[in-house]
Amino acid sequence: MTDAAQSPIRCFWASPDDALYLHYHDHEWGRPVTSDSRLFEKICLEGFQSGLAWITVLRKRERFREVFHGFDIDKVAAMTEEDVERLLTDTGIIRHRGKIVSTINNARRALELRKEFGSLAAYFWRFEPPAEELPPPGTVMAQTEASKRMSKDLRKRGFSFVGPTTAYALMQAMGMVNDHAPDCFCYGEVEAERQAFKRPGR
Repeated sequence: MTDAAQSPIRCFWASPDDALYLHYHDHEWGRPVTSDSRLFEKICLEGFQSGLAWITVLRKRERFREVFHGFDIDKVAAMTEEDVERLLTDTGIIRHRGKIVSTINNARRALELRKEFGSLAAYFWRFEPPAEELPPPGTVMAQTEASKRMSKDLRKRGFSFVGPTTAYALMQAMGMVNDHAPDCFCYGEVEAERQAFKRPGR
């Protein structure tokens, strides 16, 4: 049996040469998320990814989790300028002052969202696009009308590094849309999870 016959079909971007990327593609990307700390992690890391390859962020994710307290929103919101200066010397993360400051700011804004909506999950899932807005499966999009709405609302609430492209990357990562290729073995699995998923706040 050939290697091609043994390997399942995946999305084109899931490099078979990188086990970390494969695991992310196969077990995480596109699967519905409700955990506030995981959602906060995702929106922060999508912001850090801006202008970089996602694999760069993925390889540094464990260190990001360490320095940002497991993306515990309350703990990140309490971080100070002293923490910012310390993180700027940490080679294990992406040392971008604006993005580090943004993470702390966004934690404080996330506390406000949680107070208003009960959870980040209840807030974010409000932006799930209606069926009539979804492009045909397999269509590659950088942003959508739904991600523009999410971005606009987040920025109005004081969030930063949350443009429409970043917002759409979050929507893909958290399972709000299923953007696996139709012939990818994950497509059907993810769609079944999305169909069974109870949307928070509904």
